[in-house]
Amino acid sequence: METLQATFFLFVFVPLVNPAPPLQQESLRFSEYDTDISYEYDTDVSMGSLTRQDYEMQPKDIRKDRRNVSPDTSLMLQSDEIQLDVPPTKDTNLPTCLLCVCLSGSVYCEEIDIEAVPPLPKETAYLYARFNKIKRIAASDFADITTLRRIDFSGNRIEEIEDGAFSKLLLLEELSLAENRLVKLPVLPPKLTTFNANQNRIKSRGIKANAFKKLTNLAYLYLGHNALESVPLNLPESLRILHLQYNNITTITDDTFCKSNNTRYIRTRMDEIRMEGNPIVLAKHVNAFSCLRMLPVGTYY
Repeated sequence: METLQATFFLFVFVPLVNPAPPLQQESLRFSEYDTDISYEYDTDVSMGSLTRQDYEMQPKDIRKDRRNVSPDTSLMLQSDEIQLDVPPTKDTNLPTCLLCVCLSGSVYCEEIDIEAVPPLPKETAYLYARFNKIKRIAASDFADITTLRRIDFSGNRIEEIEDGAFSKLLLLEELSLAENRLVKLPVLPPKLTTFNANQNRIKSRGIKANAFKKLTNLAYLYLGHNALESVPLNLPESLRILHLQYNNITTITDDTFCKSNNTRYIRTRMDEIRMEGNPIVLAKHVNAFSCLRMLPVGTYY
């Protein structure tokens, strides 16, 4: 009888004990746009590569579908893109942040068909307003936003930039006006390190003789796919990357990059010059490159 009771209790008790469910971890999923770009870089070594990826634009590279944008076209870095899925802040005092996405100093106003620069929170440091219908930048747009460090207006319809529009942006380091309709360059802020005006309609007369002379931090200058007839004058010693491909450049002088009166002068920081797609035959101007560590990319015969 005792044996039967023991067996009965085992039979009843075991089914009531359910195994513990397996431990589950919630997977994190990030939106990926420019998957080849990372914002963690060494300023002295990797900036050239990063900036070429981040700013250099070939024809028809920019698309409204950001998944198809080539690594050479994006001014927005991956670290910033990851935050795009976060809902905008609900601050009724900042109507722009109901239209755009505002995240701790960054404002994203992309592909929303705005026709003018929206009012920005005063603490804005990064503005991304790509792929819109903006036609004009007024001096009042940034008059009170002195904290800006990066602006991206790629893929708009900008034809005019009012005098002094960027004059108060003393902290601005990166500016992209690529793929617009500019015929001349505005006065650029003094601490600029990267400037992209690829794919516009800029002619040489639209760039003042001293436009870049005082930009002693400028390292990356992109003026490809425009209508320039000559290389811009007075390029700063800080320049590392210069893109002038697919313009109408027909002439170059011994003083364009070098100093004809100083045969020992070397441009030690210049890493890359692109001049392919221009009508000029570079082999006819060998002395113009005597101070460079490597010859420009382009046609030599």
